[in-house]
Amino acid sequence: MTKTDDIIERLTSDLKPVRRNALWRRFALGIAPALAFSLLLMLIILGPRVDISDVLMLPVFWIKSAYNALIAAAAFAAVFRLSRPDGSEGRFFGLLAVIFAAMTAVAAIQLLMAPSESYRLLILGSSALHCPPLIAGFAIPVYAGTVWALRRAAPVDLRLTGFVAGIAAGAAGAWVYSWFCTENGMPFVLIWYTLGILLIGAVGAVTGPRLLRW
Repeated sequence: MTKTDDIIERLTSDLKPVRRNALWRRFALGIAPALAFSLLLMLIILGPRVDISDVLMLPVFWIKSAYNALIAAAAFAAVFRLSRPDGSEGRFFGLLAVIFAAMTAVAAIQLLMAPSESYRLLILGSSALHCPPLIAGFAIPVYAGTVWALRRAAPVDLRLTGFVAGIAAGAAGAWVYSWFCTENGMPFVLIWYTLGILLIGAVGAVTGPRLLRW
């Protein structure tokens, strides 16, 4: 046996078979409880909208919720692909562009149909300044859970993986926040929700190379 064969033998002697779908379970264990914790935080700190029963009948509420949910779903799927050494983001950025374009169209239609004196309310609402920080706050637990899951994976592009994980967590945090947020302006959602999501994406891009190193 050569020296190389001896090294390979020692490296592989303690290997144990990995259970089927182990990575899926790892992601579920990391993300689902973190999302539930963010929801609990929202209920404790802010509480749901007082008019939630009425709002559930409005299309704007479900459009706002769908915008965040679709981004989160696309990003988490991309993170899962990126968690493998041979993985890539796939069509994530293309899907992200389509979702953003669709929301831009909805926001533009709402502005065109509204009187000009309501533009300020539709764009800035009454919570523009604290919307992105609150989204970021509710996203942090989800980002931590995603990083925990990725620590047992093997991503290669750590900055990209961290960025996409941040986008996923940011969109999940935005979805949580949407259950409290009283803003019904689609331009508001397009600008301020997206800013909150990108904020956690930036955090992921910066911290990914350190937190995901293996």
